[in-house]
Amino acid sequence: MLDIKYIREHPEEVKEGCKKKGFDCDVGQILKLDEKKRGLLLKIETLRADQGKLGKEDIAGAKKIKEEVKELEPQLEEIDKNLHSLLILLPNLPQDAVPVGDESVNVVLHQHGKAPKFDFEPKDHLSLGESLEVLDVERAAKTSGSRFSYLKGDLALLEFALVDLAMKTAIKEGFLPIIPPVLIKEEMMQAMGYIDTPEDLEERYYFEKEKLFLVGTAEQSVGPMHAGEIFDEKELPKRYIAFSTCFREEAGSYGKDTKGILRVHQFDKVEMFSFVHPEKSKEEHQFLVSLQESLWQALKIPYQVVQLATGDMSRPSSSTIDIEAWMPGQGKYREVSSASNVTDFQARRLNTRYRKKEGKLEYVHMLNATGFAIGRTLIAIMENYQQKDGSIKIPKVLQGYIGKKEIKKQ
Repeated sequence: MLDIKYIREHPEEVKEGCKKKGFDCDVGQILKLDEKKRGLLLKIETLRADQGKLGKEDIAGAKKIKEEVKELEPQLEEIDKNLHSLLILLPNLPQDAVPVGDESVNVVLHQHGKAPKFDFEPKDHLSLGESLEVLDVERAAKTSGSRFSYLKGDLALLEFALVDLAMKTAIKEGFLPIIPPVLIKEEMMQAMGYIDTPEDLEERYYFEKEKLFLVGTAEQSVGPMHAGEIFDEKELPKRYIAFSTCFREEAGSYGKDTKGILRVHQFDKVEMFSFVHPEKSKEEHQFLVSLQESLWQALKIPYQVVQLATGDMSRPSSSTIDIEAWMPGQGKYREVSSASNVTDFQARRLNTRYRKKEGKLEYVHMLNATGFAIGRTLIAIMENYQQKDGSIKIPKVLQGYIGKKEIKKQ
């Protein structure tokens, strides 16, 4: 949520920022309601002060003022409710360096590694996985429907090796490993900014009876951990590395990426999350991206780093940088990791603050970054490390965990 004081002082910037993100925001109505709210608050406070002055000297007068306040309070509550409903529709404003437009104007910042050259026609991950009997989508469809899978044998072990690599890499940098809940309260999902629009809601699995959402990323359950809490300034940055299963409806994606495990309803993910001092959030964003790059460099898989444009970012994000890995089976780069700086957008909704040395309270900045999205990382490994005989080499950094150098048909 944006700071109402900032909206008052920079209405044109807010309008422009919303426009850049593709949202039509009624800033004028927000300011009108804000003015009414502040006027009513002042009136109520003045009346209460007058009531206090009268005290026992004029009981009738004090009672009259009390009744007047009682009549005004519902009006204030209604205005506040309407104002809040408009404020939550505002997206976070993009940073100046973010290109304006849709995904076609995303900017490739740099590339690392070269695409492998094969002396045979490379297969896609589904063909490889099925031939090696380590990936089974047919039985998963029988059990659960489309866009589910069974990971089997060495491919299942490869998942645990990836989780281990991501965890150990982050722990060395001071991240605390956690396994968070995968079900969160409705108010917490809203506070994180992921159910504000009908399009957002279409992506979520919701349990009506319990009023609980399944998370689409560990970010959504890690962020609310410190809702309503106050950090000491010296505690920042507070960093977590979380493992969880994630669930997404993938609404509107039918007909796209339907084969294999690229776009599925259920997948596992390792996610990094930081609570930081506002002046350090841009620096932390670069730090998180550098950690992501170190993971992909450890796997020795070619990738490119991409600054997303305003129209390709989530509503809470002020800046998002993706890592796209080379996928030989598709002959192109595909997104495998994402790192976003959401500034104080989620912290304001969650009321997560820190106390400065002089005692003043301010909102923290919050950031999230993929460690490994397991399914997509497995795809990248399978397709980049495939061999002519259909076997798959295991990246050297993972061989010690699995205890072998390649995946072969048993």
